[in-house]
Amino acid sequence: MSVKNEPSFRESVDLMFNRAVGLMDLPPGLEQKIRVCNATYTVRFGVRLRGSIHTFTGYRSVHSEHMEPVKGGIRYALGVNQDEVEALAALMTYKCALVEAPFGGSKGGLCIDPRQYDEHELEQITRRFAYELAKRDLIDPSQNVPAPDMGTGEREMAWIADQYARMNTTDINARACVTGKPLNAGGISGRVEATGRGVQYALQEFFRDIRDVDKAGLKGKLDGKRIVVQGLGNVGYHAAKFLAEEDGAQIVGIIERDGALVSDTSMDVDAVRNWIMEHGGVKGYPDATYVENGASVLEADCDILIPAALEGVINLTNADKIKAPLIIEAANGPVTAGADEILRNKGTVIIPDMYANAGGVTVSYFEWVKNLSHIRFGRMQRRQEEARHQLVIDELQRLDDYLGDAWSMSPNFKQKYLKGAGELELVRSGLDDTMRIAYQSMRERWHEEEKVTDLRIAAYLVSIEKVAASYRAKGL
Repeated sequence: MSVKNEPSFRESVDLMFNRAVGLMDLPPGLEQKIRVCNATYTVRFGVRLRGSIHTFTGYRSVHSEHMEPVKGGIRYALGVNQDEVEALAALMTYKCALVEAPFGGSKGGLCIDPRQYDEHELEQITRRFAYELAKRDLIDPSQNVPAPDMGTGEREMAWIADQYARMNTTDINARACVTGKPLNAGGISGRVEATGRGVQYALQEFFRDIRDVDKAGLKGKLDGKRIVVQGLGNVGYHAAKFLAEEDGAQIVGIIERDGALVSDTSMDVDAVRNWIMEHGGVKGYPDATYVENGASVLEADCDILIPAALEGVINLTNADKIKAPLIIEAANGPVTAGADEILRNKGTVIIPDMYANAGGVTVSYFEWVKNLSHIRFGRMQRRQEEARHQLVIDELQRLDDYLGDAWSMSPNFKQKYLKGAGELELVRSGLDDTMRIAYQSMRERWHEEEKVTDLRIAAYLVSIEKVAASYRAKGL
């Protein structure tokens, strides 16, 4: 989204980086090394479709190799350009450092509207793009590991993984060349929901500390909080679904391409999602009020706003009208640098994208480890866990029999306690732990350092310090 006098997405990332390093004591040379994008590869390739050759432009940018492999999604969108890809690669560097995923930052993109091509055509395009990147080591389990992003998903990742394996027939770790794959192609349970689940865990951690809740001018827990979600794609859908079903939040606004839905009571997220898939948009959905100007619902009166689609949706034109006291950036860069300043000045608390949507790369890390170890999480210990729990259950059962009506185990206790942790439970546990620890590192800076006025700066400080430490360890 382009607004007059508005910094571009890349300029916004630079401005926020500058704010952070202004509070640090980094040598100028090291600061510049962390700031710059190491390399960007631009490829233009042809694919024969519908009787003629179509030429496509794609990018793969590597921001930082302080750790390898580098990690970052591949997006399919007409607006993909070098500046955007480099800004997203920089965010990936900081994001991975913040959540302690051992990767450098990378990003890729292809200038294409995937809706204009059928599945077979998309497969041809994707395989050729993967070939162009892989032959230059821009897809490689030990050097550069892509993942899904806007416009791509499990299907595209499976094609890329297969293309890499065809080119590297003796690489036993070929499946680790990309993450976000389907389960039957080396994927991991919980990857599809990961970014939305991470948003939920981030909000849960925010509401655990009364100091954070007070700063946002809110009270209590997540239960009953009114939420507006912009974008009901993979991330927005899972975040809204989990927050409503598990935390008791009220989804009172859903913004999509063709307008928005608002309701006084919480909407059925699954029903709205099914309607969108069947009708191509939210218009006509019977159980909520339709608003044609969807962007206006960003300004609705609510407790939490979750922008979960495109960058720049909150900008200089609407920032002063945003009423939500708490914004959590489920998308990359939904709040521009100009809007960020306006919102900060009026006391809005923003949980930044660098942290808030890190669930995807965290679970991608777990998938990469699973592929390298060649074994499903939980396979070795699950039944042993159940056997140990059975000993406790047997003792409790003896007590139950002895005491009779005076005492008994709660309903379903046996079943719940006996169930050993499978892959999905372990992935969710690891993600929850990661999101908690990363948030706590930001919270500490936010509350204890006077110059750290917001969570975004806290996140940049924590991540830049970790990247700087990595470079120093390399002798730079």
